[in-house]
Amino acid sequence: MEAFFADYLERLQVLDRDFIATFDDLPDEALDWIPGEAMNSFVILVVHVTASARYWIGDAAMGEPSDRHRSEEFQAQGLSRDALKARFAALEAYTRGAMQRLNVGDFAALRPVQNSAGENYQVTVGYALLHALEHTGLHLGHAQITRQLWQQQ
Repeated sequence: MEAFFADYLERLQVLDRDFIATFDDLPDEALDWIPGEAMNSFVILVVHVTASARYWIGDAAMGEPSDRHRSEEFQAQGLSRDALKARFAALEAYTRGAMQRLNVGDFAALRPVQNSAGENYQVTVGYALLHALEHTGLHLGHAQITRQLWQQQ
């Protein structure tokens, strides 16, 4: 595996470990707790982040459909801590395989994607890979704030 792809996988794993740390030692009832209007529970955040990363790495960069249903991600509830961790493990396993099949020459290739409004457009493979990390990091921050709010209640 080329150095970039090994580094990419390592960065994703760090984000995933940090994400798990936001909820791993909290009581079970914290997993579905929603801190306020227009906010999300740990379950929703994990389901959304892992599905989104799989979409950007798999569907967009690799051209391998995931059959993602984005709107359903925000309805998720009742998943156990182990089920949430398994979602990260599955994402990492998929990403490891994808990184072995890519090379840096693929970065400029254009791929079709669709935004949340259903509009089609194109991105490069490089963009898709970077967006998956960026999006995960954004929602990691949300999970960290959710943890702080849980602890303050």
